[in-house]
Amino acid sequence: MTTGAVSPRRADTRRNHERILATAAESLACCAELSFNAIAKKAGVGVGTVYRHFPTPEALILAVYDREVRHLVDVVPTLLQTHPPDQAFRIWTADHLARYMMTKRGLVNALRATPSAGAPPATAHQSLIGAVTVLLDANIKAGTVRPDLDPETVLRGLGGLLYLDPQADWRAHTAALTDLLWRGMHP
Repeated sequence: MTTGAVSPRRADTRRNHERILATAAESLACCAELSFNAIAKKAGVGVGTVYRHFPTPEALILAVYDREVRHLVDVVPTLLQTHPPDQAFRIWTADHLARYMMTKRGLVNALRATPSAGAPPATAHQSLIGAVTVLLDANIKAGTVRPDLDPETVLRGLGGLLYLDPQADWRAHTAALTDLLWRGMHP
């Protein structure tokens, strides 16, 4: 089964691919059902374009999942280059992980609704642990968190973000959870 590979030759193909994925991720944040027609309309492409990139809903769901995890990992070095480690952790949590968690809830429901999609890749969890490890290591080096922190435990603590409601004041809830966790991580 394809997961939406894109030819590197055409910039418009890559842009369409990314717009489709972004639109599908947005859609999955609020419900588990994907409508290729609605995604095409919102992404500004034809429904045939959606099907060319993702021949099945399962392929689209798995591609969104992969995109979201990749983004969470790839953004960490940039955050650490442009912000102090403690701010990078908070920005990653509030602006990236919280959005992913809201999308993930829809993704998990979508995966359950389409059993042929299979389970999400096991590497996703390890990738997230890796991102948290990099953030923690930078904060340990800066002296802003305890050196005995386990990245797995921190990620589990951040698991409360799964309960965010995208229609409510999720930013305030994210900040409250991050502050609570940060106080426990502080030296």
